[in-house]
Amino acid sequence: MNVIAEISRWAIPLLLLLIPVTAYLRKVPVYESFVEGAEEGFKTGVRILPFLIGMLVSIRVFVDSGALNILSHWLQPLFALLGLEADFAAIIPLAIMRPLSGSGALGVATQLINEYGPDSYIGRLASTLQGSTDTTFFVLTVYFGSVGIKKYRYALKLGLLADIIGLIISVWIVTKVFY
Repeated sequence: MNVIAEISRWAIPLLLLLIPVTAYLRKVPVYESFVEGAEEGFKTGVRILPFLIGMLVSIRVFVDSGALNILSHWLQPLFALLGLEADFAAIIPLAIMRPLSGSGALGVATQLINEYGPDSYIGRLASTLQGSTDTTFFVLTVYFGSVGIKKYRYALKLGLLADIIGLIISVWIVTKVFY
């Protein structure tokens, strides 16, 4: 049997046992601490809910209005000019959706993998892009909103720059490693 697989299988149950036992031995009121943390987590959830709803509604409007498809269509000539494969245009909706929504991007990536196959250029690029970029607007909306940060201009610029660099490096890696 694989040792790493066994360690992985038992890691979380052991942590769930080890943490309360250690707290108890250190005279920490385990149950009371848990309840206090759960209460604080609930308050945080309620505090970020308006930000989350606003972001999700905006994303839905963006996608359902057809703006995502129009933007993808407008960017196709630029990518053709850069000498990228004709299929590359298929990745544009994922590259646009990834900074907006993790679940939306996962849906787009799944659709691309189902259509082109997991071992295709687009399938590999979609997978690499998923792991190389982040949900910038989600992070700014939910995390910054939950702690009351209102001035996130520089964080937005750097987050989007990181997403663009992630896209460029994903294309480079997939092209160099697989083709």
